Amino acid sequence: MAKMTGENSDSKSIGKREKFVQLAESRTVNAIKAIRVIGKLGNKSAYEFDENDVRKIVATLSREVEALKARMISPGSKETIDFKL
Repeated sequence: MAKMTGENSDSKSIGKREKFVQLAESRTVNAIKAIRVIGKLGNKSAYEFDENDVRKIVATLSREVEALKARMISPGSKETIDFKL
C-alpha cells in the first residue's frame, strides 16, 4: 500500500507541475504582449507624453516584476493594482 500512495503523490505533483508550466507559459506570453502594446504608446506622432510619464510607467512595471519575484519566493502576498499618470 505504501508504494501506491507514493505513486499517487508523484502523479499528483507531476499534474501540478504540468499545470504550472502550462499556465506560466500562457500568462508570460500574455504579459509580454501587454508590455509590447504599452510600448506602442511610444509613437510620438500619435501620442503626447514626456519623460516623466515614461519613468512612471517603467517604475510601476518594475515594481510589479519585483512583487512577482517576492510572491514566487514567498506566496501569500497581497495583490494591489494602482496606477495613475
